[in-house]
Amino acid sequence: MAVLESDLRALSVEARRRYPAVKDAAEHAILKLRSVSSPSEIAQNEDILKMFLMACDVKSVKLSVLGLSCLQKLISHDAVSSCSLKEILSTLRDHAEMTDETVQLKTLQTILIILQSKLHPENEENMAQALGICLRLLESTRSSDNVRNTAAATFRQAVALIFDNVVSAESLPAIKISSSSQISRISSVTDDVSRSITHSMSLKSEFVSGRSAMQGALSKAGKLGLRLLEDLTSLAAGGSAIWLRVNSVQRTFALDILEFILSNYTPIFCSLVSYEQVLRHQVCSLLMTSLRTNVEIEGEAGEPTFRRLVLRSVAHIIRLYSLFLVTECEVFLNTLIKVACLDLPLWHRILVLEVLRGFCVEVRTLRLLFQSFDMDPNNTNVVENMVKALARIISTIQVPETSDESLAAVAGMFSSKAKGIEWSMDNDASNSAVVIASEAHTITLAVEGLLGVVFSIAALTDEAVDVGEVESPKSDNDPPEECTGRTAVLCLSMINSTWLTILNSLSLILTRSQGEAVVIEILKGYQAFTQACGVLRAIEPLNSFLASLCKFTINIPSDLDKRSALFSPGSKRSEPSTEQRENIVLTPKNVQALRTLFNVAHRLHNVLGPSWVLVLETLAALDRAIHSPHASTQEVSTVSRLTRDTSGQYSDFNILSSLNSQLFESSALMHISAVKSLLSALRQLSSQSVPGNSIAIGQATSQQIGNVAFSVERMTSILVNNLHRVKPIWDLVVGHLLELADTFSLQLRNLAFDALDKSICAVLGSDQFQANQTSEKQLTNSHVKLNDAELGSFECALLSPLMILYKSSQNIDVRAGSLKILLHVLERHGEKLYYSWPSILDLLRNVAAATDKDLVSLGFQSIRVIMNDGLSTIPVQCLDVCIEVTGAYGAQKTDINISLTAIGLLWTATDFIAKGLVQKTPKGSSKEIEAVPMSNICHDVEDEHSTYTTNGIDGVLPSTYFESNKLLFSVFSILQKLGADERPEVRNSAIRTLFQTLGSHGQKLSKNMWEDCLWGYVFPILDRVIHLAATSSRDEWQGKELGTRGGKAVHMLIHHSRNTAQKQWDETLVLVLSGITRLLRSFFPFLQTLNRFIEGWESLLSFIKDSILNGSKEVALAGISCLQTTAGSHCPKGNMPMIYVKSMLDIYELVLQNSPTNWRNSANKVKQETLHALGDLYVQAKMMFDSEMYARLLAILRLAIRNSNVNADFENDYGSVPPVQRTVLEILPLLRPAENLQSMWPLFLRELVYYLLGCQISSHENKNDLDTASNSKHVPEGVEIRSQVSAGGSSADTVACISSHLIGEKIVPVIIKLFLEAPPIEKCNVIPEIIQGLGRCMSTRRDNPKGTLWRLAVEGFNNLLLEDVKTVHPDYKMDQTISKLPRARFWKEVADVYETFLVGSCGRALPSDAPTVDVLKADEFIEINFLNVLGEKVLTAQMDAPTDILQRLVSTLDRCASRTGSLPIESAGLIPPNCSKFSLCCLRMMFLLCSYNSEDSWYPKRSEVSKVSIPVLMRRCECILEQFLTDENDLGETPLPAVRIEETICVLQELARLIIHPDTASVMQLKPSLKGALIDNEKPGGRAHLFILFPSFCELVVTREARVRELVQVLLRLISTELGLQKTSFTT
Repeated sequence: MAVLESDLRALSVEARRRYPAVKDAAEHAILKLRSVSSPSEIAQNEDILKMFLMACDVKSVKLSVLGLSCLQKLISHDAVSSCSLKEILSTLRDHAEMTDETVQLKTLQTILIILQSKLHPENEENMAQALGICLRLLESTRSSDNVRNTAAATFRQAVALIFDNVVSAESLPAIKISSSSQISRISSVTDDVSRSITHSMSLKSEFVSGRSAMQGALSKAGKLGLRLLEDLTSLAAGGSAIWLRVNSVQRTFALDILEFILSNYTPIFCSLVSYEQVLRHQVCSLLMTSLRTNVEIEGEAGEPTFRRLVLRSVAHIIRLYSLFLVTECEVFLNTLIKVACLDLPLWHRILVLEVLRGFCVEVRTLRLLFQSFDMDPNNTNVVENMVKALARIISTIQVPETSDESLAAVAGMFSSKAKGIEWSMDNDASNSAVVIASEAHTITLAVEGLLGVVFSIAALTDEAVDVGEVESPKSDNDPPEECTGRTAVLCLSMINSTWLTILNSLSLILTRSQGEAVVIEILKGYQAFTQACGVLRAIEPLNSFLASLCKFTINIPSDLDKRSALFSPGSKRSEPSTEQRENIVLTPKNVQALRTLFNVAHRLHNVLGPSWVLVLETLAALDRAIHSPHASTQEVSTVSRLTRDTSGQYSDFNILSSLNSQLFESSALMHISAVKSLLSALRQLSSQSVPGNSIAIGQATSQQIGNVAFSVERMTSILVNNLHRVKPIWDLVVGHLLELADTFSLQLRNLAFDALDKSICAVLGSDQFQANQTSEKQLTNSHVKLNDAELGSFECALLSPLMILYKSSQNIDVRAGSLKILLHVLERHGEKLYYSWPSILDLLRNVAAATDKDLVSLGFQSIRVIMNDGLSTIPVQCLDVCIEVTGAYGAQKTDINISLTAIGLLWTATDFIAKGLVQKTPKGSSKEIEAVPMSNICHDVEDEHSTYTTNGIDGVLPSTYFESNKLLFSVFSILQKLGADERPEVRNSAIRTLFQTLGSHGQKLSKNMWEDCLWGYVFPILDRVIHLAATSSRDEWQGKELGTRGGKAVHMLIHHSRNTAQKQWDETLVLVLSGITRLLRSFFPFLQTLNRFIEGWESLLSFIKDSILNGSKEVALAGISCLQTTAGSHCPKGNMPMIYVKSMLDIYELVLQNSPTNWRNSANKVKQETLHALGDLYVQAKMMFDSEMYARLLAILRLAIRNSNVNADFENDYGSVPPVQRTVLEILPLLRPAENLQSMWPLFLRELVYYLLGCQISSHENKNDLDTASNSKHVPEGVEIRSQVSAGGSSADTVACISSHLIGEKIVPVIIKLFLEAPPIEKCNVIPEIIQGLGRCMSTRRDNPKGTLWRLAVEGFNNLLLEDVKTVHPDYKMDQTISKLPRARFWKEVADVYETFLVGSCGRALPSDAPTVDVLKADEFIEINFLNVLGEKVLTAQMDAPTDILQRLVSTLDRCASRTGSLPIESAGLIPPNCSKFSLCCLRMMFLLCSYNSEDSWYPKRSEVSKVSIPVLMRRCECILEQFLTDENDLGETPLPAVRIEETICVLQELARLIIHPDTASVMQLKPSLKGALIDNEKPGGRAHLFILFPSFCELVVTREARVRELVQVLLRLISTELGLQKTSFTT
């Protein structure tokens, strides 16, 4: 309301000056408008409407525009009554006459709003007036283009609204053709066909249903629409419109509207008789007239736009109304077909061909046309003629000169459509180019039309299959003899009437075309038509299309062609190899054709039948091309083998190869009869290519070989993919393979063997042969089911060709081929075999006896597979045979490696059999067999033997059904026989395997089985090897003759350890001992429980003793290792009784006490190992040794050392320790007494000292030492005597002597280390001897100053003293358990060592061959450190040394300190620097012993040392000072030697620094007055020593040496300070 009021105010304002009436009416209308409230009230009040009409009547542009706008608002809101329509139309008609464009557009807009509103005219007069306004504006010359276009659009919308009302009024279905049904210029033929199928399904029922109920009477709206249709038809024909009152309009516009009505309102013409009559008599007549081309058409009817509309209208009539306009449509079609072939302008022909193409690509239309015309005898064969017309257009490309450019354009058009874009020419193209493009367009449309027919037939065929009228080609059912379904008959009729024409045209265009897109489209047509023919069983069209397709796949020149080309007159003889190559170049067309062929074969595999031969020949040629090194694609002509796999061009080859394989893999989907047909075709192809037996090997052509290879490979592929039904085709395949295996060509035989191998393995790998479950087979062995029997028969039939090939042929290659196949079968599917094992093992037994090495090797490979992986699946009754066959391969002589591996396989068999021993007794059995007690077996045995597992056999045979013992002993018997083989490698391997199997599975054997093994296999094989070794030859062998040189034979070198038979038998004997060692190490606790084990142990010891004394070194070492390993494994765990330990000790003692004259050159090595074993025996069994056994052990060791002294010159010869003595040194640390042998420490350490010293000890001293030891620990009587007596001979007081410095250097650190580990009590008893020994080693410095022994002794001596000082009780109270006598001896020896070494070896002049500076510094450091240990550690510590010892030690220091001062003045200047330096160090050390510091802990022993040292020091200082004064006076003006001055200065400096303890001062002889003065000064000690030397200081005041005078002055001041004499001033 507000908007209307605003518009009325605008009108009032606009008309207030020139049109007052309009102004008044507007104001009056505003008042009226305010009184109404709804559009219906406005419609009832005519004043408002009249006001707007009044504004329009003044014909002012502004007022008219405002009035029409307001009028549109009223109409659109239903605010105008229908009775006012006529007045409104009259106003609009007047406005249409106005020239203003805005008014005209508003007028047209108002008319459209009227037609869309409730004011829609229902009577013819009003409707005609409204439509007439639109047409007049459309045809008016004064109308602008914008107005004309708007008028045309308004008229089209008005027509649509009118006919929509007709459909609604007549209750017709509203069906309109969507734009997708129109032909697209950028879509491919297949897309158009697919789209037409979808569209036809939605329209099929509606197009037909309307004809059953035609309506005669029309409604008011129907009549109105009919009048409009008639006027439009008249206008399209060039006449006038009576109802619309229009004389003329453009025929194109009228025809366009007519075409719009025909295409969108089909139900009207199908359901209303009046409309159908107009369509039949008026519209069809109009179109027939317009289609004429026999007369010159002038004016608008001859323009392309009009022609296009005519043809589109005709197409709509044919497509939509041919069911009831049969005659008219036949005329139309014949006219179109005729026009397509006439020599008309190219644009005209293109328009016609587009229509025909549309019919071809629309499945429903083509089907309807064929049913209505071709299948009706009374009508023309329209579809057939249409196909022929299209074919005639395609035939124009037969002339190469004029068609090449057109074909290129055709290829471009197809390529553009494939990319989804519209093909177009350049704007500046020439006329000739336009003509060529137009011709190409006609050809393209013709080709697409034919392809449309093909694809439509294929679509209808699929429909027939879907509805069940025709069996699918992939169905397993047999096809019917003839097609009876309506759709199937239709398709078959269409094929029969068109196939030849289509084939000729498509093959022509495919031959001439090279464009990828057009080739692909045509090949799609080939595929679709061929598949349709196959589905419908149209044999002749099928074979023809298939043959044509194969011609486009690949073209390989035949052998005849190549020979004719090679020997032609124009050919060159010099290049035969180049000419004979198959230079195959596959074009993209070939590749696409091959893909099409694959698709056809996949689809029609069940119906090809005899046509397979043609397909297979093509596929065989393709296979040769794929595998040819000279084949390539079109882009690259040649490719080397190196780049073949990586080149991009070979992607086509890879794809084709995959398709080739997939074709035969899909044979599983074929009917069984089709599979047999395919196999027969392959066999026929192969048989035709097999060269005759008369042809020599190698003369078969590559094409023949290729065909055979292809056939064989594909037959195998078919077999593999039809395993679910293999029995019907097995004989067909294998029969041909056996034929090929019997040919003379090696290449063909290999092909046959490979195929037979793959075939057998494939069948065995199928579901029919499940994995053999042994238990189930054995449980049901007596009553095998029938299907199992059939399966067994088929299993034997599968492998029977192998037996036949081996036994019937004498050709080695054939036999080898059969064995290779058997090997592969066993490797892949051996676990699935069951019934054929007897024949397999029999064949392998025969192979073992063959003389050809290669055959034996192949047979053994099969045995190896069986033994490693197949024992769990072999039937029980075949196990012993399998073991015997394996033994036969071990005994064969052709290849030693086979024998060795066979022995390993026997070990595998024992592993498998041993698993059955675990479950030896079934559940519920009352009697159980005694097994090895696992608790008595070493736990580490399992870990050790776990590494010997062979192949991880999972299956365990149930021992209930066979005797595991029998099988195990069978293996042992074979190994025992092989253990005596003349070939060393074989017998060694057999013996090693025998013992390893016993060691691995011994815990699973019962006592009875162990006794049988020991006395049946272990000890007998030992005795046999001993016998064979003793009786073997000792003659040296010559190696294999390699050739000759200088007329003499050259032999291969043989190592000296294996160049005789006896040495090799010794090696075998070592293996036997190693095996026995392993058994003892693993099962000794259990074996000693056997009845006769002690007998075997004694015989073993006897053999080991003989081997050590009389055998070779290797055997002796093996025997020692046997005892050592046994003891090491069981003594720590307490599993070895004492009797066995003593027996081993007896053996060692007997060996070591043997005279060296009886030993050979290898004695040292044997003695060394014996000593190692002796030490190891003690280490492992130390807790079992008592004192007597320990003493015996030391005695045995002493005996070995004594015997080794025979070679004492070894050190002088080689500069190193002799081997035996070096071994003794190695084991000495191991022989330290155990916890239960603590009393043996002194005896052990004395033995070491005696080894070091090599001295004589009186029996009395030994006895005293023994008594001392027995006081602390009880030692059995006679131990020492036993040890001395056992040393051998009457020299009981003589011990072993090791005097070598080198040995001493090795043993000194050992003694020190062991001594430090000894208990304190035992240390005290033996330390004097150790100190004495170290002192003797230190004294070797005089004779060998460069040696290492004295240095090590000094270091050890220091360590012992420091350790002893640390262990002394702080209160000087010795442990009551420690005797005082050893301590006194200890300190005496210490004093002797210090006196001897310090006085005799330290600070002495250097020899003439002085060592290097570094060595001198090192020796000087040793001396100073030795001195520091004495002064700073020993003499200043809390110790228990007697006073006389302290005096000796201080005296020793004084003697060393006096070394420089005691020399005459002539010699003092010649003393070496090291001597003077050492003398001064000793002097300073004496000052240190006397010095006192308040921070020092001053205990009695320290005070005693100081008291002993101070008198000696004072005397030494006094002597030095007096000697200085005397020498200075004697020399006069001559300067004193520097040594003398330094010594004097050192004394004065140390005296100035020295402060003594009062206890020390108390022993000094001072006058009482001086002592009193010291006490008064509260310094009772301090510097009291200076008073003793005061006279000497006074004499030194006048010395010429300034430094000496200065030091004397300092000392005098110190004395005055001590006396309290301070400087006083007279003034104070």
